Amino acid sequence: MHLSTRPILRRVALTGAALLAATAAVPQASAAAPPDGRTAAGGGLSAVIRYTENGIPHILARDYARLGFGTGWAQAADQVCVLADGFVTVAGERSRWFGADAAPDFSLSSATKNLSSDLYFKGVRESGTVEKLLATPAPAGPTKDLKELMRGWAAGYNAWLAQNKVTDPACNSAGWVRPVTTADVAARAFAVSVLGGQGRGIDGITAARPPGAAGAPTGPTARPQAADPAPDPAADPAAAAEAAREFFDTGRYDMGSNAVAFAGSTTANGRGLLLGNPHYPWHGGRRFWQFQQTIPGELNVSGASLLGTAVVNIGFNEKVAWSHTVATGTPVNLHQLSLDPADPTAYVVDGKPESMTRRTVTVPVAGGAPVTRTQWWTRYGPVVSDLGPGLPLPWTAQTAYALNDPNAVNLRGSDTALAMGRARSVAGIQDALRRTQGLPWVNTVAADSAGGTLFTQTQVLPRITDELAARCSTPLGRATYPASGLAVLDGSRGDCAIGSDPDAVQPGVFGPGKAPTLQGAPYAENSNDSAWLANADRPLTGYERIWGSVATPRSPRTRGAVEDVSAMAARGRLTVADLQEQQFANRVPAGDLAAADAAKACAALPGGRATASDGGAVDVSAACGVLAGWDRTTDSASRGALLFDRFWRRLTASTPAKDLWLVPFSAADPVRTPRTLNQAAPGVGRALADAVAELRAAGIALDAPLGEHQFVVRGGRKLPVGGGTEALGVWNKIEAPWNAAAGGYPEVTHGSSHIQAVGWDGGRCPVARTLLTYSQSSNPLSPYYADQTRMYSEERWVTARFCERDILTSPKLKVVLARERR
Repeated sequence: MHLSTRPILRRVALTGAALLAATAAVPQASAAAPPDGRTAAGGGLSAVIRYTENGIPHILARDYARLGFGTGWAQAADQVCVLADGFVTVAGERSRWFGADAAPDFSLSSATKNLSSDLYFKGVRESGTVEKLLATPAPAGPTKDLKELMRGWAAGYNAWLAQNKVTDPACNSAGWVRPVTTADVAARAFAVSVLGGQGRGIDGITAARPPGAAGAPTGPTARPQAADPAPDPAADPAAAAEAAREFFDTGRYDMGSNAVAFAGSTTANGRGLLLGNPHYPWHGGRRFWQFQQTIPGELNVSGASLLGTAVVNIGFNEKVAWSHTVATGTPVNLHQLSLDPADPTAYVVDGKPESMTRRTVTVPVAGGAPVTRTQWWTRYGPVVSDLGPGLPLPWTAQTAYALNDPNAVNLRGSDTALAMGRARSVAGIQDALRRTQGLPWVNTVAADSAGGTLFTQTQVLPRITDELAARCSTPLGRATYPASGLAVLDGSRGDCAIGSDPDAVQPGVFGPGKAPTLQGAPYAENSNDSAWLANADRPLTGYERIWGSVATPRSPRTRGAVEDVSAMAARGRLTVADLQEQQFANRVPAGDLAAADAAKACAALPGGRATASDGGAVDVSAACGVLAGWDRTTDSASRGALLFDRFWRRLTASTPAKDLWLVPFSAADPVRTPRTLNQAAPGVGRALADAVAELRAAGIALDAPLGEHQFVVRGGRKLPVGGGTEALGVWNKIEAPWNAAAGGYPEVTHGSSHIQAVGWDGGRCPVARTLLTYSQSSNPLSPYYADQTRMYSEERWVTARFCERDILTSPKLKVVLARERR
């Protein structure tokens, strides 16, 4: 076998070397982008792309511009329609092409209508925000390498468009599929950076208007303030606190994740292990895309990027692997403004009035007249009329609220990813985070080949200390800060300005030395709760409230994850195979806590009947045995999982935790509490009756296998999907809207996405298994539209090809020389 593969390896290696040499012969564009950030149509860039199984590209180039070129080309080949749609978004042209009242796909913001999205993003572009950030010197601004990557990415995307026919029916004849510029690529990166801040407040930013101003408000929660003023949010502190908590609750996002790193002390060979399981949307522009990037002697990294990004965001190299989870840090704060009595568009700081800055934007609208609106900006950020419908922030003659988002001056996220790709250890990961400080809303979990582990919440947060919040909070802030980490500071006082840490690369944010960090623990895990229980035996405390809570109840997913990984660490002798088993264990922590008691409560109902929400009596007796016999998993073959799922969602939505459990939460035992279902709670019988009635009305057997009713359809084929929802606490998270008429859960909206299980065996190549649940391409005509989705359905994995020998011996190897035509 060895002898027979050598000639093949030699021939393919020589071919690859020749192709790489050919790229050097192609004249390269100037290293500096044109002053307006545009990329010329012909720049002479090229790259070698080697495709292996499942359409995974391995991009080989001599420098960062060419690496970006190959990346942009290959992304366009798989995702051109989704990418083009995103570029329409950041150009502020969705209303022009798709209508003002239609909704975006929420991949680049939380705007609920195209018009509000356009007003914001067109304002960003017209104000020169992105160009100013591109021109900011590193480390506060992007590095030269990153700017070269973005320039190359734009050129590669454009070259693919120029040389290929778009076959995806989603956009194959669309006028909105157009070439892009470096500034467009940077604008997309900006949108990702503010996704948790200004991006979540776009409706409120574009709807805010001074009292008595003419013109209808544009946001869905806006109201004519002069005629129908919104209530003072501080008038009901408890309601304001709950609204802020819900708004920033990571469990309600369409992004989440699990990640765990195991130290060498727990593994079979003394080397580290990492399992990353991000939970992201399955459709639209926030999908991951899988690839490898190589500049010989400079960079060699494999993993996945968010679409439109020129770097590996989550991945591994020869020595270290990392993943991210959405963090609990509150990435924004509010400043409550005291307005000039003579002018509601001027605010007072230390007794001196300052005029707001007008940002007037005109948006073209399909089939109608252009819409012009004015946004109002202050030294603190834009004026905002609300943070979600539950937290109105009325602009009155006396008061307005400004939103401070430090990530609005952060274009360093891709620099952080690039630096992590070059790291050689968990210490190198930490150094990359320290030097670049670009992660806006995620934690980092990492393991390395020497057996090291790391958890850190190094993210860009406004520097709100507990002392500052205590000294400068308004009445509203005194309610929201303890509940959610949302500070509302007195904007009229100069002594309430946010300070800076000496190790921070930009003013007004925490330096990395203040981030909750755990190094060298036997395991380090996060499932979107705060840093407190990254390791249950070594809880992290002492950080400011804005980073997250301490000694508060954990989510079912966190509790289940800590139970699982701590048991794995204690068992020891772990391998990559153990990580794979954990990913698809599909254990339901909520089921372990409550299914047996629910079955007992069911059996105790008089006559086997319970009263449903509509007052009708339902015979639930058949459900008792189904719940008792359920295996407590959400495997696709599991019988009883669907019944418990529908029961549990209803019960937890209608019954407060204090009434649900007999043993309340204890900070001294946070993984095991609360527990013991209160069988006498009135909601138990009602939820059982509703769930049974619902399934029967849909023609679904109470003991039907889960996969018959939780599935996706690809190419006309029904693919069963295991896993479960947030409320159940399943590691392999799957969120799917209920549609009884279509058979139950007929499509996944978000959940497990780019999964990676990585370790090392002492050789030159990492031992890695990966899976991109929704597959590499969004084009239904592509052979890579559903191949990995079928593998996910069958719980099979892709064996990563990282080293040259592995790439060159792939039976599916296809080599492409991508180049610009001049």
